Amino acid sequence: MDIEGFGPRVGHRFAKPELLRRALTHRSYSSANNERLEFLGDSVVNCAVALELYHKFPQLTEGELSRLRANLVNQQSLAGVAQQFGFGDQLLLGEGEAKSGGARRPSILADAVEAVIGAAFLDEGFEAACRVVRALLGGAIDAIDPATSGKDPKTLLQEYLQGRRMALPQYAVVATRGEAHEQLFEVECVVPELQIRSLGAGMSRRSAEQEAARRAYELATRS
Repeated sequence: MDIEGFGPRVGHRFAKPELLRRALTHRSYSSANNERLEFLGDSVVNCAVALELYHKFPQLTEGELSRLRANLVNQQSLAGVAQQFGFGDQLLLGEGEAKSGGARRPSILADAVEAVIGAAFLDEGFEAACRVVRALLGGAIDAIDPATSGKDPKTLLQEYLQGRRMALPQYAVVATRGEAHEQLFEVECVVPELQIRSLGAGMSRRSAEQEAARRAYELATRS
C-alpha cells in the first residue's frame, strides 16, 4: 500500500493518512475496515455527482438527472474507475480473500471507491470529497450524453447499426481464465461491415460482452 502516493493520484492529499488506510482496508483484513466509510461515501458521491449534473445540464428534469446519476454511480462503473486508478493494488485483504481474487471483485472495488470518497469528506469536508469525485469520475461526467446514457453498450451498438441498416454484431467467447468460481471471460465483438473487432473482459460472459460492445461502439462512432 502506497498511502503517500495514492492520495494525490485520486485527487486529495490526506491530512490524516489513517483515514485513507482504513478506506482501503477490507473487512477480511481487520475489524478496523472500510464499511462505515463506504456507507458515508455512498451518500457523498451521490450528492457530489448530483451537483455536477445539476450545473452541467440545466435543461434536464429531475427524472432525467436521476437516470444520468444512476448511470454514473453504480457498482459496474465504480469498479471500472477502481481498476483504472489501480485500487486493487492498494487494498488490504485477508489472506483468503486475496487468494480468491478479491482485488478484482467488482463489489469490493466499488466499495473501496466510495470509502475513499467518504474518507476525503471526513478529512477536509465536502469540497475535498468533490475533488476526489472529479478526479475519479470527471472523465465520465464530461463525456456523458443525455441522449444515450442509461442504455447499455450492447443496445447502443445495436441501435447504431440498425439505424444504418447494417448486420447485428457477433459475439464470441475467445478465452476463459481462473477457477470455476472466479472465472474471467474474454469476449470478442465483430462488426464485419465496419471491419471492427474489439475485446472485452469481465467476471461474467454478459459483462464481457458489454465491455466489448462499448469498445466497438466507440470505434464505430469515432470513424
